Amino acid sequence: MDTIAGFDPVIIARVQFAFTIAFHIIFPAFSIGLSAFIATLEVRWLISGQAHLHTLARFWTKIFAVSFAMGVVSGIVMEYQLGTNWSRYATIIGNTLGPLFSYEVLTAFFLEASFLGLMLFGWNRFPPWLHTLSSAMVALGTAISGFWILAANSWMQTPAGFELRDGIAYPLDWSQIIFNPSFPYRFAHMMTATYLTTSLVVLATGARYALAGRYRDESRTMMHMGLGMLAILAPLQILLGDMHGLNTAEHQPAKLAAMEGHWDGREPAPLVLFAIPDQKNERNLAEIGVPKLGSLIVTHSWEGRFKGLKDFKPEDRPPVLPVFFMFRLMVGIGLLMVAIGFAGVFLWWRGKLHETRWFLRPLSYAWPVGFIAIIAGWLVTEIGRQPWIAYGVLRTADAVSPVTAAQVAVSLALFVLVYCVVFSIGIWYIAKMIAKGPQPGHGPPEALPNRPLSAPQQEVHEPS
Repeated sequence: MDTIAGFDPVIIARVQFAFTIAFHIIFPAFSIGLSAFIATLEVRWLISGQAHLHTLARFWTKIFAVSFAMGVVSGIVMEYQLGTNWSRYATIIGNTLGPLFSYEVLTAFFLEASFLGLMLFGWNRFPPWLHTLSSAMVALGTAISGFWILAANSWMQTPAGFELRDGIAYPLDWSQIIFNPSFPYRFAHMMTATYLTTSLVVLATGARYALAGRYRDESRTMMHMGLGMLAILAPLQILLGDMHGLNTAEHQPAKLAAMEGHWDGREPAPLVLFAIPDQKNERNLAEIGVPKLGSLIVTHSWEGRFKGLKDFKPEDRPPVLPVFFMFRLMVGIGLLMVAIGFAGVFLWWRGKLHETRWFLRPLSYAWPVGFIAIIAGWLVTEIGRQPWIAYGVLRTADAVSPVTAAQVAVSLALFVLVYCVVFSIGIWYIAKMIAKGPQPGHGPPEALPNRPLSAPQQEVHEPS
């Protein structure tokens, strides 16, 4: 195969896939968490009849619609490049993974399609209970979609329930394929990440309005709900991450060694806080670490041993530098989320949350933090799996299509151009809606059953 500036088609195809999926992943992640937040708002509104909850639900539904649409558009590109750049991937493991993607369509997409129209356009056309049910079904559909996608990705990390015949993977046991060894940990970890990411966006938006003295009731609701989720889920995510790490140590030891910057498996591993991994010379430069603490975390023993990178052939080792640093970025953001949650709950308990500007000001800029953590975690997962596209079954170099580097480079350049234009417009529009804020409209919807909205603060207005 030809090369361009020293890069072969495999490298350029991987760069293209990384670029497109980095854009794609933020929108489904946000949609999963935001749909659950909207459904919760509607349930609270259905129970209490508080007008600001209805206003908030309609406000975030508009943002959800834009995010969902961008997720769909970028998802189509993912399928396109699987056919153009990775045709051998489909030939060798398509029998196993193809049905999982079909199940996503049959269960998640059909469910979302059935109720999405009611959710977006049925505010004044259907009873409140039916609209709330529609929002809940959309939230369930996004979660089911995440289930199937993570089942497929987890199988690529820890394949199970199949056999190889003439180099082709054939399914044997669908329960083992779906619930493969890493799936429970990956699913719990990723779904929690989506809810944490959305909580930070909601929390940052509430902090922004609090600083500006706008939308007092809406701001308080967003901050209280966001902080509540953050305070509960951020510590839980650390526990889930630890369990996921132990699973990785068992099934993908080379990835774990790269995450920890651990070279010599004959020695207890330090917890490396900082280093510059030197893959060529098999060592860490400028290392700062705590002796034996890495072994304690991974093996739960001070003298425990786990495989180091030297225990694997050089051609079987993942690129250490990006895995090492992205893992620390993800963990650092996780600890930051814990600190934000605990500090916010403490100020809330003291009755000073909405007036403490030194806390609200940086918080109002924290909305992208969760997305950064998700992308960092994805890079750890996918780069750490190299040189395998299906761990131990199919190498990445053997999955690429017989295309030239020039062909892939042209499509990559076009994707960069189109994505930068289209998604910049979409993100700008979301930012514009947030800047405008939740606007009450004109004309109240039907009163909730058995709950006449007689008091002025209970009136629910049609957004403009």
